[in-house]
Amino acid sequence: MPEFVRLEVEGGVATLRLDRPKMNALNVAVQEEIRDAAVEASDRDDVRAVVIYGGERVFAAGADIKEMAQMSYTDMVDRSRPLQSALSAVAAIPKPTVAAVTGYALGGGCELALCADIRIAADDATLGQPEILLGIIPGAGGTQRLARLVGPAKAKDIIFTGRFVAADEAYAIGLVDRVVPAAEVYDTALAWARQFAEGPAYALRAAKEAIDAGLDVDLASGLEIERVQFAALFATADRATGMASFVERGPGKASFEGR
Repeated sequence: MPEFVRLEVEGGVATLRLDRPKMNALNVAVQEEIRDAAVEASDRDDVRAVVIYGGERVFAAGADIKEMAQMSYTDMVDRSRPLQSALSAVAAIPKPTVAAVTGYALGGGCELALCADIRIAADDATLGQPEILLGIIPGAGGTQRLARLVGPAKAKDIIFTGRFVAADEAYAIGLVDRVVPAAEVYDTALAWARQFAEGPAYALRAAKEAIDAGLDVDLASGLEIERVQFAALFATADRATGMASFVERGPGKASFEGR
């Protein structure tokens, strides 16, 4: 049984729940349990969307610095790839994902939030990549995902200075997508995820894969990715159901089976 990360599933929505008191520091054990939970969420047919949540008090305040401080260069050569791939397993979940950010999302915690499709933050949440203050740089995707999300200049400012970013600024620069009162963060994220619980699972998967893959290629290649995904959906039952429902009853009334 996992010690620090649980996957709780109800009504088609999974909550990937971090629970390592007191600040959800991402030590090696937590990293590997995040990977396992992400793979499970990806594989389970009864999971249609995922909420990533650290609890009411904190999302994740970063890496376990006491553990990291004991690592040598060769230790980190061996560990850096599994560290990146553990969080990348969250980004690779082929279903809609939302990070419910409370308290602090710093360092590895911010990098974990960046792996979600969208981020809903508490009005008193604080995000950032303060690794530079330790004499290092983000190593679990921060230099790449943050720059792609908010642009290179804003990412460089946040990473170079190591400063904290309050929720209102995070929203203004696109680091988070919605800011709500702290007590409403999880319920708001859950409501967003639930709208996909009975949605066209393969169409949602295709949309996510087309967008994510297209970001890393030129426009012509991206359009080809989209074309292939679009055509493939004509082999699904949900496509037939959705179009028949539209013709008969108008938009938004289809009942999808997820196949």
